[in-house]
Amino acid sequence: MNLIERATKMSFSAGVQSECGIRALTPAQSMRRALERTRLYSEELGIDLAERTDTSYFAWFLASLMFGARISETTAKNTYRALVHHGLTTPSKIVQAGWDFLVNPVMREGGYVRYDGRKSTQLLRDCQALLDDYRGSLLRLHECARNPRDLEDRLLAFYGIGPVTVNIFLRELRPYWTKADPTPLPVVEELARTLNIDLTPYNRKSLVFARVEAGLIRRRRNRRGHEAQDDSRG
Repeated sequence: MNLIERATKMSFSAGVQSECGIRALTPAQSMRRALERTRLYSEELGIDLAERTDTSYFAWFLASLMFGARISETTAKNTYRALVHHGLTTPSKIVQAGWDFLVNPVMREGGYVRYDGRKSTQLLRDCQALLDDYRGSLLRLHECARNPRDLEDRLLAFYGIGPVTVNIFLRELRPYWTKADPTPLPVVEELARTLNIDLTPYNRKSLVFARVEAGLIRRRRNRRGHEAQDDSRG
């Protein structure tokens, strides 16, 4: 066998080994790789949390309020985009806009057919509280929190915000806020077990884990509908 033939055979063998390596992945390994490349919900909305600015954090806060409501994921995204479209991207602008404007056109453009008045009230009350208690700054809220539990308690103190909304807001902030470390929702851990995916090796503060978590949430939504139950109170 000459050198050219040997080289061709070695190249072919390497290709077979590589191909066999891919085929040798278990379903759980393939799923894990796919989950680790999942887009974050914030990324899907064009929110760059890596900027570490109040602007991006407040944008994600608004989106989280939408995702935490008893509405479809599509309506949540569209309502967030309607807020952005009308320039309502700061607590003060939302307060200045007032209840009537939030109900119509914002909520209507987002696709709300129920709870539009209640959600508008929540937005106004929460933005006013953010202004009164933290000078309109979520960065300041994080700085004031003593630890992860205190951070969650401070968020729970806002009108209409419950544990699910807090989890939605904080889980994609883990890589950027030192005190953001919510326990994964039981449904996330349950689906991971069902898919034979071990979450324990992941660093919970890593961006990769945030992607895995987002991927699991999406799979559950696709299977069973909505992740969140309405957190609204009062």
